[in-house]
Amino acid sequence: MAIYDALPAELVTERLRLRRWMPSDAEEYRGLWLERDARALRRIDAEGRPTVEDMRGRLVDNPLMADRGLGLLPIELRDTGEFIGYCGLTVGQASFDEPEIAYELARRAHGHGYATEAARAIVEAATRTGRRRLWATVREWNAPSFRVLEKLGFHWSGRITEDAERGNTIWMTRVLEPRWETDPAG
Repeated sequence: MAIYDALPAELVTERLRLRRWMPSDAEEYRGLWLERDARALRRIDAEGRPTVEDMRGRLVDNPLMADRGLGLLPIELRDTGEFIGYCGLTVGQASFDEPEIAYELARRAHGHGYATEAARAIVEAATRTGRRRLWATVREWNAPSFRVLEKLGFHWSGRITEDAERGNTIWMTRVLEPRWETDPAG
């Protein structure tokens, strides 16, 4: 396995701040689960799990929601500090060397370009870690996520994971171009 720099624990864009998880994010994070499409894999179950306390425990135990230098970072609006979702890198269905970009925003934050802005910061940070490729898996019915990925230069890989119940998963990918700190020609 190659050695990579860690994904930064904080990224700042023009309108957003991606930062470490705090226990106080648990209620908003659970709120994202409540808003998910009925076809989504991870949802609040019939017994109401995960609860806010379950979520808080996850955030305390693993504040970046991943290990080994990857993670999902909460997104907040810079001007108000309002939590609007998360974005980051995870092994997911991909691999540590070629991780999966993941993002989810509260419905109230849709349509403002926040997902694209946050994901662009993550793609740039992924490039700085030394990685050469990212993946994204998107259910075929999730048109807004496809638009975000296309804006970021992702393209269809030709791979589909079939799922008649929840909708097929489309695998998108993007090759990352290394950024040279100095002129590579010397």
